[in-house]
Amino acid sequence: MLESYIGSRLNEKKILLMTHIVIGYPSLEASREIVRTMAAAGVDLMELQIPFSEPIADGPVIVKANQQALANGVTVDQCLDFGREVARQLPIPFLYMTYYNILFKYGVERFVDHMKAADMQGAIVPDLPPEEAAGYLAAMKTHALSPIFIYSPTTSDARMKTIAQVADGFVYCVARKGVTGDQTEFSQQIGDYLTRCRTATHLPLALGFGVKDKSDIEFLRGKADIAVIGTQALRLVEDQGIAALGNFIRDLQK
Repeated sequence: MLESYIGSRLNEKKILLMTHIVIGYPSLEASREIVRTMAAAGVDLMELQIPFSEPIADGPVIVKANQQALANGVTVDQCLDFGREVARQLPIPFLYMTYYNILFKYGVERFVDHMKAADMQGAIVPDLPPEEAAGYLAAMKTHALSPIFIYSPTTSDARMKTIAQVADGFVYCVARKGVTGDQTEFSQQIGDYLTRCRTATHLPLALGFGVKDKSDIEFLRGKADIAVIGTQALRLVEDQGIAALGNFIRDLQK
C-alpha cells in the first residue's frame, strides 16, 4: 500500500521527494535514463506523465514536453509498457499522471487493469472530480490502487473533507492557483493552507507547483510529507542535460 510505504519512509526522512517526468520527452530512451538517474539519486516516488495534447494543469515547460513526446509518436501503449518496465526494475513506487480523456478513450477498466499488471501504485488524474469518478474509483479499489486527488488553496474545508473520503495513498496539494512551473512564494500563507489540508485528511500531504530548490523543501519540512519537483527538473534536462540531474536531486535532500 502506498500510504504504508510513505509512512515507513517518513520514519527515515523528515520529508520525501517525488519527481515528475513526461514519458517520451526528450525521447523514450532519454526518459529511461532520467528515471534511472532520479532513482539512483534517492527520490522516494515518481509520477510518470502520459502525454496529452491539452494538459490544462501544466505550464509552458511541461506543455512543451507533452508536445514533443507526442511529436515523437509516443503512444499510450508505449507509456504503459514504459511504466511496467521501470516499476519492475526500480525499488520505488511509480504513479501515472494524465488527463481523463486518455482513460476514457482507452477504457477506464482496461487502463486500470494495465496499471495493476504493471505494478504501478496509483494515478493522478487532475481533471476528474470525485463526483464523476465512480467507475474509476471502483476499478482502482478492485486492484488496491491509490487514486490521488487534489487540494488547492481555493478548496473549501467542506470540499476537502469530501475529497478525503475517496482519496487514497496521499493527497496532492497544489501550492497556488494556476499551472505548474509558475513562481510560488513560500510564505506563512502556504503554511496556513497546509494546516487546513492536514485537518481535512489523515493521508500524507504532497505539495507541488513551484517547488524548485532546497530552500523550498526546507520550508515544507514539518508542514508537508512529500515535496514534488517537476518543472525545475525538466528545465535542468533542457538546459544542462540528463547528467546534471543526479547532483541536483541529491543536493535537494542534504
